[in-house]
Amino acid sequence: MSGSRISRRQFLGTASALAGAGFSGARLGLEDLGLGASGSGVSSATDEAAADYVLRIAASAVEIAPKRIVSTVTYNGKFPGPLLRFKEGQPVTVEIHNDTDTAEQLHWHGQMVSTDVDGAAEEGTPSVPAHGIRRIEFTPRPSGLRFYHTHNRAGADLHAGQYSGQVGPVYIEPTSEPGNYDQEIFLVLKEFEPTFSQGGDMAQDFLAPSVRVKALETVGESAMKASLAKGMPHGYEVGYRCFTINGRMLGHGEPVRVKQGERVLFHVLNGSATEIRSLALPGHTFKVVALDGNAVPTAAELPALWLGTAERISAFVEMNHPGVWVMGDLADDDRGHGMGIVVEYEGRNGKPVWTAPQPFHWNYARFGKAGATAATPDETFEMTFAKDNAAEEGFNRWTINGVAYPMTQTIAPASFHLREGKRYRIRMHNASDDIHPIHLHRHSFELTNLAGISTAGVMKDVVMVGGYQSVEVDFTADNPGLTLFHCHQQLHMDFGFMTLFDYV
Repeated sequence: MSGSRISRRQFLGTASALAGAGFSGARLGLEDLGLGASGSGVSSATDEAAADYVLRIAASAVEIAPKRIVSTVTYNGKFPGPLLRFKEGQPVTVEIHNDTDTAEQLHWHGQMVSTDVDGAAEEGTPSVPAHGIRRIEFTPRPSGLRFYHTHNRAGADLHAGQYSGQVGPVYIEPTSEPGNYDQEIFLVLKEFEPTFSQGGDMAQDFLAPSVRVKALETVGESAMKASLAKGMPHGYEVGYRCFTINGRMLGHGEPVRVKQGERVLFHVLNGSATEIRSLALPGHTFKVVALDGNAVPTAAELPALWLGTAERISAFVEMNHPGVWVMGDLADDDRGHGMGIVVEYEGRNGKPVWTAPQPFHWNYARFGKAGATAATPDETFEMTFAKDNAAEEGFNRWTINGVAYPMTQTIAPASFHLREGKRYRIRMHNASDDIHPIHLHRHSFELTNLAGISTAGVMKDVVMVGGYQSVEVDFTADNPGLTLFHCHQQLHMDFGFMTLFDYV
């Protein structure tokens, strides 16, 4: 379950596998897959140079605990998929093999790539055909923690899309790496065995600022009451039977092994299809230095981390509290069903200990640039998010400005139009009681206002928008082409919560 004991310098020197974490090697050639340079369906090396990386999509059995095996679709036969380490600005070739019966999309989340590479059918990216191969070339950027995952719609199929095991981390090496550390550990948080349920409230008390917009709350609550009054049930939600870090349930994999005095850099990825996750390590604090792979203006020490779906955090932990500890989710039930990993100091043994940290609130603004004000945008787009309860055969329908993305149409007409080089503000109003992790493809955005509080300097590609709250983000139109905007919760995205920007 743990990340590697290999130091960063050793890793870069060898470009070899991470041990004990379920990660395979960083650079994967055709020979590593047993194909040879001229294997079935692959061009001969005399015709085309071997790809820098090979990813194979196929059904696999994943052992998440002894005698607890899940059947899912993975990359290269494992969960998580192999850690890919790129160098910023150095072109790479990736060959994607699809051994399934369904066409696939592999999305390079957080990278500034072209639409033909990004991995979103809504932008026009060619699919990886069933039992076919697609070779792509791109220049990795920006540096930092990114990831790759399927971008297929799942709808009511809890085996498809990101309900599957199609998630893998990417680390893009910057031209110069700040900071010193003794170990670098990658943690991928992920649930398995999803099931449908109806109703249930999403906890939101961890978010700050906590101010709700009364007008949004009135609209959302009135719509829900009217729906229930007509005899409609609550719309479907998704729950899970088991929880993992790096593909293993708590206590059923190798621990993270550390020494007293070490400085460990944790890269944490929430690879869930739908869940918001938290993470704490008793007796230790996290010094957060990057969000979604981007260095923050103000590093902050916190007792726990919170990550919306698809968010990433890079944080240092000083190993100064010897023992055997459970690093896990703050929710007792989720941790009890596997969402944790053991951290073991050298020379210590015994039963892993869990102690809950003091309550605190997660506020993106604490990482911002003190006293700074965001630049004035050239144009502002207003967006209101709303829920039509149980409107799609029991599933909630999600709308942006009253329009649900047409699920029968792959590429819909763009709703928002950009001019290259201009700065745009998206003012998001959430008229539902759900937290929405909002993602903008092929761009990064700056957080500029959180529930009425101005901020500046924090760059991300996913932001949690609280229930009945408003959030503003700014981005520069610097990567032409169709650009997808959506809630990263699979259940919301699949039932309308998407829209497109285009460049004109």
